[in-house]
Amino acid sequence: MPAQLRSLLRPGTVVAVLALAACSPTPPATPSVAPAVPTTVAGPTSAAPGSPSPSTTVSAAASARVVVLDPGHNGGNAGAPAVINRQVPDGRGGTKACNTTGTSTDAGYAEHAFTFDVAQRVEQRLSARGVRVVLTRTDDRGVGPCVDERGRAGDQAGADAVVSIHADGAAPSGTGFHVAYSDPPLNAAQRGPARTLATDLRDSLSAAGFPRSTYIGRDGLSPRTDLAGLNLATRPTALVECANMRSAAEAAVVTSAAGRDRYAAAIADGILRYLGP
Repeated sequence: MPAQLRSLLRPGTVVAVLALAACSPTPPATPSVAPAVPTTVAGPTSAAPGSPSPSTTVSAAASARVVVLDPGHNGGNAGAPAVINRQVPDGRGGTKACNTTGTSTDAGYAEHAFTFDVAQRVEQRLSARGVRVVLTRTDDRGVGPCVDERGRAGDQAGADAVVSIHADGAAPSGTGFHVAYSDPPLNAAQRGPARTLATDLRDSLSAAGFPRSTYIGRDGLSPRTDLAGLNLATRPTALVECANMRSAAEAAVVTSAAGRDRYAAAIADGILRYLGP
């Protein structure tokens, strides 16, 4: 079934969170790429496989600040290789695959399930603080959306910030989280605000007791040129790789509800720190 976008109307702040998820359960019979976030009300319709499909959203109140949460990947990606392998703009003059299946723990707990669970928990915390939240997908059974659509979601929602939620699949010896941002910057939002957002997320994760990455980036921050969702963003955007799912110790954390709740609390705190009073 196509993934749909959900927005919760609350007085508060606009933040967009982007994330990519991995291995999938049984795919839908007619997969379609989930759309990026529109800003007007649209009823759900069916779409041909591989085509973006409209979804139900609610237009943002003029006075509301907005948060778009983007859980990475999707549960149906593994069953739709023709869709997710389609080439889309990478934001730096090249192309890359629409999406990927993501990674998983050695025991088979999928990244797409982890990111969706954490995003929902972040959403609950932000909504409770009066933030209006938009998700780029509202279930874990669809395909996509493509990374270029995710990159445009913040602008379409009028977001104050965009956070992409992921988990990594590195060598088992590597541990820790890192927060990626587009560098060299391609616009004003990437030049300063995105780095501030990434730093606030890094500091909140560190304060929550999560170790910084031992295998990529520096001090928990990772400037990247290859992530289309960051390159195409015109709103402050960062991508959180919460843990290395191939590390036995970190796999135990991401597969536990208590561990996912800790990640969600830290990410929500970082977003609120960035948004300010």
